Amino acid sequence: MIQALRRRFLMIAMLSLTGTLCVIGASINLGNLYRITRLSDTAIELLYQNDGTFPLADGGRPDVAGGFQITEETPFETRYCIVHLTEKREVREVEMEHIAALDREKVVDLVSEIIRDGKKSGFNGYYRYQVFEKDGESTIVVLNCFLQLQSVYNVLQVTLLVIVCCVTLVFFLLLLLSGRVIRPFTENMERQKRFLTDVSHELKTPLGIISANTGVLELTRGKDEWTESIRNQVKRLDSLIKDLIELSKSEESVKESEFTEFCISHIAENNADSFRTLAQSQGKSLVTGIEPQVRMRGQEDSVTRLVTILLDNGVKYCDPAGTVTLDLRQKGRQIVLRVSNPCKDMDPAQVPHLFDRFYRADSSRSRQSGGYGIGLSIARAVTEGHKGRISASYEAGKVVFTAVLPGGTGKNPQP
Repeated sequence: MIQALRRRFLMIAMLSLTGTLCVIGASINLGNLYRITRLSDTAIELLYQNDGTFPLADGGRPDVAGGFQITEETPFETRYCIVHLTEKREVREVEMEHIAALDREKVVDLVSEIIRDGKKSGFNGYYRYQVFEKDGESTIVVLNCFLQLQSVYNVLQVTLLVIVCCVTLVFFLLLLLSGRVIRPFTENMERQKRFLTDVSHELKTPLGIISANTGVLELTRGKDEWTESIRNQVKRLDSLIKDLIELSKSEESVKESEFTEFCISHIAENNADSFRTLAQSQGKSLVTGIEPQVRMRGQEDSVTRLVTILLDNGVKYCDPAGTVTLDLRQKGRQIVLRVSNPCKDMDPAQVPHLFDRFYRADSSRSRQSGGYGIGLSIARAVTEGHKGRISASYEAGKVVFTAVLPGGTGKNPQP
């Protein structure tokens, strides 16, 4: 559980960091692209409004709309061409003395693509263009934005490199320091386990003495309602102590070296036979759908306990005359164990809490059935100890528990 908590902490922290950096990086690069596009459009509009030239202010460096700065060097630094079209969209005149990368044939091809696209402005490769219409004729101003787009690409590369470096550095820092972060939780859980174990063992002695004294009273005074009540309470406490010890053990790390290969189908069938008789004695029924010869690797005793808990829970809280269903299937490399029972009085809001320690959806029914709200906590611990997952849902008046266990090893041949 501690390692799962550590992995969850790392995952949440890294996803948060990566998402934040990606949003920041995307904002920077989109803002940069938008700025360059706006400056290019401003330059194009200036060229169109001033008959293909940039206006120069006397002795100053004017700040034109959009932030475009014009200096004496601007006409020599900017590469552009201007194409005038007839009403039939045919090339009438080409002004290309300010660009060397294009000849007339390339300009005509570029203009043909622009006309075919039908857009008023946009990019064609690394050329930014705008189409202006006046008196039935069209003018297309094409601006070479190679250097500007190259700078956008460079900023994008640097941003991605910074994001990758930051994510990698933070990941290794968190990997090294996460142990310290969860150490208080680890120590707290260890103290809880030790407390449960110690208290459970300490309680066994007085319970044994109480039970022995009750026996002496029964021998000397005979059985009565008081001694019977004492024995019932001793049995309940003894059952609770055993559950606490089992919960403490089940939450300990499961070592794969302790795993053995066994047939979970046999476990499910044997437990179903036992609980079928119990269900019938209460006016209920138990039906199964168990795929034969499904095998897995794990702790056989723990998996047996898992099946027992789910069946016991299903029979206990099944509606009168209801039917408990046990289903076991192998799906690829996963084994799916599902137990369901009708429970019309179930509040759907209680479902997320069913695996909490000492949680009982119906306290009165739990007391009648002898439950303490520990069984499903043990089931969750067993499932997670086998690197599986367990969940509960409430569907159409039925409570459904689904345990998914990994490590299916295939099936034995039928005898």
